[in-house]
Amino acid sequence: MAIAAAGALFALSVCAPPATAAPDPGSPVKVNQVAYVPGLPKQATIVSSATTPIGWTLRNAAGVTVASGQTTVKGADTLSGDNVHIADFSAYDTPGSGYVLSAGGSDSYPFDISAAPVQQLRKDSLAFFYHQRSGIAIESQYVGSRYARPAGHVGVAPNQGDTSVPCRTSCGYSLDVRGGWYDAGDQGKYVVNGGIAAWQLLNIYERSTDRAALGDGTLAIPERANGVPDVLDEARWEVEFLLRMQVPDGRTDAGMVHHKIHDENWTGLPMRPEADPQRRLLSPVSTAATLNLAAVAAQAARIWRTIDPAFSARALTAAEKAYAAAKSNPGRIASGSDSTGGGAYDDSTVSDEFYWAAAELFTTTGGASYRTDVTGSPLYKGAGFNQGGFYWGWVAGLGDTTLAIVPNGLPAADVAATRARMATFADGLLSQMATQGYPAPNGGTTYNWGSSGQIANNAAVLGLAYDFTGLAKYRTGAFQALDYLLGRNPLNQSYIAGYGEKAVRNVHHRFWANQADASLPTAPPGALSGGPNSGLQDPVAQGQLAGCKAQKCFVDDIGAYSVNEVAINWNSGLASLASWAAEHTGTVPPQDTTPPSAPGTPVASDVTSTWLRLTWAPSSDPESGVTGYEVRRVSGSTSTVVATTTTASASITGLTPATAYTFVVAARNGAGLTSAASAPVTVTTADPPADARPSTPGLPVASAVTATGFTLTWAASTDDNGVTGYEIHRRQGDALSILATSTGPSVTLTGLTPNTEYILMVRAKDTAGQFSLLSSPVTVRTAAAPTGGCTVAYSANSWGAGFTGSVTITNTGTTAWTSWTLGFTFPGDQRVTQGWSGRWSQTGAAVTATNESWNGAVPAGGTVSLGFNGSYTGGNTNPTVFTVNGTTCA
Repeated sequence: MAIAAAGALFALSVCAPPATAAPDPGSPVKVNQVAYVPGLPKQATIVSSATTPIGWTLRNAAGVTVASGQTTVKGADTLSGDNVHIADFSAYDTPGSGYVLSAGGSDSYPFDISAAPVQQLRKDSLAFFYHQRSGIAIESQYVGSRYARPAGHVGVAPNQGDTSVPCRTSCGYSLDVRGGWYDAGDQGKYVVNGGIAAWQLLNIYERSTDRAALGDGTLAIPERANGVPDVLDEARWEVEFLLRMQVPDGRTDAGMVHHKIHDENWTGLPMRPEADPQRRLLSPVSTAATLNLAAVAAQAARIWRTIDPAFSARALTAAEKAYAAAKSNPGRIASGSDSTGGGAYDDSTVSDEFYWAAAELFTTTGGASYRTDVTGSPLYKGAGFNQGGFYWGWVAGLGDTTLAIVPNGLPAADVAATRARMATFADGLLSQMATQGYPAPNGGTTYNWGSSGQIANNAAVLGLAYDFTGLAKYRTGAFQALDYLLGRNPLNQSYIAGYGEKAVRNVHHRFWANQADASLPTAPPGALSGGPNSGLQDPVAQGQLAGCKAQKCFVDDIGAYSVNEVAINWNSGLASLASWAAEHTGTVPPQDTTPPSAPGTPVASDVTSTWLRLTWAPSSDPESGVTGYEVRRVSGSTSTVVATTTTASASITGLTPATAYTFVVAARNGAGLTSAASAPVTVTTADPPADARPSTPGLPVASAVTATGFTLTWAASTDDNGVTGYEIHRRQGDALSILATSTGPSVTLTGLTPNTEYILMVRAKDTAGQFSLLSSPVTVRTAAAPTGGCTVAYSANSWGAGFTGSVTITNTGTTAWTSWTLGFTFPGDQRVTQGWSGRWSQTGAAVTATNESWNGAVPAGGTVSLGFNGSYTGGNTNPTVFTVNGTTCA
C-alpha cells in the first residue's frame, strides 16, 4: 500500500507502456464468476435501460435450462453509472459447475454452485503471506517453481541485508530486523500495516469455530509439521519481526518501536527481492507503531500461553514495555514527509491505538490499570464504530472485536453493548448495500485506495453481527461482499487473482511482474487487488480513468499502483472474510443465543498456604453444550481469570499464605456464550507451615503405554517428617486436576482415553499435610484404540424435529464384559433428551452411555439393547464411529 514515487515507475514505463483505453465492462450480466454457495441467496446484476422486468434463464453445463424468471428493475446506480436490474435465482440450489445466466440476449461468465471454492479461498488467501515473507527462501515445494525465489534481504550481495540496519536519522545503533512480510508491491516493512495484518491472522484463529481447518498441515509452509496450527506459524513470522523493531534497553527511547524499515530510495520495477541493491534504513520511532506492537504482542502472548510458554512470556514482556513507553511518549507522530523509498503511513490520531493496545493487554492479563484504560476510554463499548469500520489508521474496532469475543471479565452488559454497537454499524452497511446495484459494504460513496480491503474488513463485521445475533441478513450481506470481489461488479472483474474467468493478473508488484518481464509470474491465487480508487493517484489510472464512476475506477495494469497494488493488510482482511465464510457455508442451524446456566457456588477444599481446590455444581446448556469454565478472582471491581477447565473443578496455585481470596465461576458454551457468574466464595489460605515441605519429585517417566493406561514412575521425594503419598495431576490448558494418588513413587493409570495426550505432574504430601512443588511435566500420548471385539447397530426413526435412536451392542470377542461404556459423536446438532437401558450423557456432539446395574454383564457373543429420544434441526445423519470400552467397533 506504499505509494510509489514517479521515479520508481520509470523502468516500468520503458518495459510496459500503459494501455490507452478504459477497461471493457464486458457482458451486461454480472455474476460471482466462481461460485454461489448452496443454501444462500444468489443474485446477479443486469445492465439494462429497460424500465420493465426482462426475462432471465439459468442453464447448466449441458446447456439445459434449469430455472427462469423475471428481473427486478433497480434503475440508475450511482456508484457505477449503470442502469441495472437484479436477477434472483436463489430458489435453484443444485450443486454443479458451468452454470450460465442469460438475460437480454447476453450470457454471464460461467460459475458453480458449490461451497468448495470458498474453502479453497481460505487457504489461498492465507498462502499470500508465505509468498510475501522476507528473509527466507520461498521454496518450490510449497509454491511451485514459478513462484520460488531465493531469500531476500539477508545480506547476500547485491542485498545489503536487514540483519544490521541503521537509522535514517542517526540513533547510535543498528537493529537486526530480518524476517516479517514485505508490505505490498514494494519491499518495505511497516509496523502499523504489519500490526493489523498479524492481528487479523491471529484473530482468525481466536474467532474460529473450526480450528481443525486451520491446524498443522493445512497450509503449504515450512512449519506445516511442527504441531502448531499453520495460521499461527504464519502470523508468528510477522510477530517476530515486530518484536525486533523495538528499541533495546539502555538506548534512548527504549521500549518504543521504529515505524518502518525500507530501501533508502524507491526501487524500479521489476525487482526481485534478492536482487535489491539499496541500503535499508530504519525510520524513527512512533507512538502508533509502539502501540501496534503492544497490542499484537499481548494478543500473541495470550494465544501462545500453552503452545510456547517461553515465546508467550517474551511477547508479553515486550507488549507491556511498549505500552508503558507509549504512555510516556504519546505524541511521537510519524512524519508525513517520510516517503522516500517507502510509504509514510503517518497517523496523527493515536487514541484508537491506545484503546486497542489496552484492550489486548487487559484481555491477556486482567490487569487493573489496563481495565481502567479500557473502560475509561471514550471509545469504550464500540464507540469507535461511530467513525466507521477499521483499517491500519483506525484500529479501535480491533479492540472492540477482542472484547466482544474473548472472555475478559468485563460486565456482561458492557460486552453486550459492544456487540450491539457493532451490529448497528453492520445495519448501516446493509442499508447502503440495499440501495446499490452491485452491493458491496464499502461504507461510503467514495472508493479510496485499498477499497477491496475495506470491503473485506466491513464484511467481517457483518459476519460478527451474524455470530452475535443469528440474523440471516448479516450472513447474506457478508457473502454479497464476496460476490462483489469475485466479479459481480460493473467491470466483470474478479479482484482476487486465480479466481474467476476475468481475475486480476497484473497487480503492482516487484516480483509478480509478468507484464513487465515475461520470465516473472503473475499474481498467485488468493492475492487481493486494492480495487477501485476514485483518487487515481498514478499516471496509468489518470490516463485511462479520468471521470470514472467510483466502482469503475480500476484497470488491471502493473503501473496502476493506486488501484492495483496488493498489501498484507488487504489480504488479511480477505483471509478473515474467507475463513469466516468457509465456516458458514451450507445449511446453518439456528444460532444459539442462550448462555449456559450459572454454575453452583464454588466449594473450597485441600486449602494449604499456597494452594486450594474449588469444585462446583456444573452448568447446563441443552443447545450447544457446556465447553468449559473460567475461575475468576474478584477484588473490588476487578475480575481476573485465574484458571480455565473443562470439568467442574480446578486447582488454584501460587497463592499467598494467610490471605483471603474471593472466587466466582462462569461457564462457556459451544456457541461462545458466557453464563452469569456463580455466587462468590471467599477462602483464606492457611498460615505458612511450621516445617519444610517435601522436596520436589523427580521427572515422571511413562512405561507400558496402552490405549487406556500406562505406568508412571519418578524419583521419590524426601521430607523431614516423612512423605505420606503423592498426587498425580493432569494439566489441561491453565487448569490442573488430580488424576490419581499413590503411596509410593509409582502408579498405574487405567481407564484413559485412547490416542489422547496427557500432561502429567506429581507432587508429594508429608505427614503435616504440606505439599511439595509440582514436578516437571511429562507428556504421554495413549495408543490408538484397538479395533474389533464388538459391533454396534444403530437406527433412527425421525418425526418433525424429534427422533428415537435404537442401539444394539454385540460382544464379538472371546471374553465376557462385566461393564460397558458406549461412545459416539453426532455429525449434526442432534441432542439426547431422554434415554433408557443406559446412563446417557452428552458434551457438545459427543455422546456417552454406560450400563445400568442390571445389564453390565455381556457374555462373549451376547448383546445388549438401549435407546434414547432426541431432537435435531436440519439433517439427522447417523453417527458412523462407535466405541465400546475404548475399542472401535465394526
